[in-house]
Amino acid sequence: MKRYRRGLVVGKFCPLHRGHMHLIDAALAACGEVLVISYTKPDFARCATATREGWLAALYPQALRLVVDDAVLTDAFKRGAIDRRVTLPHNDAPADAHRRFCAWLCLTLGGGAVDAVFTSEAYGDGFAAVLAAEFSARLGVAHRVDHVCVDLARRAVPVSGTQVRADPAAWRAYLDPRVYADLVDRVCILGGESSGKTTLVEALAAALGTTAVPEVGRTRWEEKGGRFVYEDMRAIAEDQVALEIALAQDTRGPLICDGSALTTVFYSQDGYGKVDPAVTRLAARRYTQTFVCAPDFPFVQDGTRRDAAFRQRQHDWFLETLDRAGVAYTVLHGPVNERLRQALLSLR
Repeated sequence: MKRYRRGLVVGKFCPLHRGHMHLIDAALAACGEVLVISYTKPDFARCATATREGWLAALYPQALRLVVDDAVLTDAFKRGAIDRRVTLPHNDAPADAHRRFCAWLCLTLGGGAVDAVFTSEAYGDGFAAVLAAEFSARLGVAHRVDHVCVDLARRAVPVSGTQVRADPAAWRAYLDPRVYADLVDRVCILGGESSGKTTLVEALAAALGTTAVPEVGRTRWEEKGGRFVYEDMRAIAEDQVALEIALAQDTRGPLICDGSALTTVFYSQDGYGKVDPAVTRLAARRYTQTFVCAPDFPFVQDGTRRDAAFRQRQHDWFLETLDRAGVAYTVLHGPVNERLRQALLSLR
């Protein structure tokens, strides 16, 4: 039997590093259930709400995760999950404002009161005291909350979020590969069949002296002789993201990605009339910059492609889908050298 029924860990996780993971691991070892709360106001670059939720979901699926921002709280109010409009306290707000906010989150959206709060900070005792007072007042019965201090001196994992944000590459040993990959700039190049996409990917990576991420779907198509089944769609999308993560570990500049899981969404819808939810989630992965190759030169048939009309339909679908998702993009026109010039100008 574990020492505590429910534990709490709170952090910005901007980004999530191995110090945070050490703290969460300690809570999981000591508690039957762990609630992990993450919020920040203002945001930090490359550490958006959805990104942090993704990190925690991938690394701690067994924990109850509550990654919130003002939009999440507004949605909760509209759904009736909370009875009043609430906004995040600013990062510079008084400590007790954050402590009371966390107590409120526990009781409204987090499944209830906790018995222990885990921190690596000297303020942990005060945090536990406010939580206990808030829970006791709201529940109408005395409720104790212990503070469990983990590695206060930061000897086990000597790293901070400020250090990582300043130079992710220098601190990559203190980051899970999935987190580090999201801190590397990623440029996504989309386009229909015979739109010069792969040629541009290779040219842009060479011009920048960095790494190109090949299109997994094309490789798999060749390996399987063009005979796909629906289940291949998820495998392709997952492997595309896994390849990005793997190649990000050693790149010296931005990753230049030949398509994304969004391409898989198109082919899944077109070929099977449905899309696996896992593919949809992977397709929501954001990139530092997105380019779309215009279908503005003669279609070239290599024996695997459809036709110019299909290429145009793909192009239109990409633009409509990106617009609907609110993703900014640049359409590149002309021959490869001109597209390369446009892309480099945009990146620099």
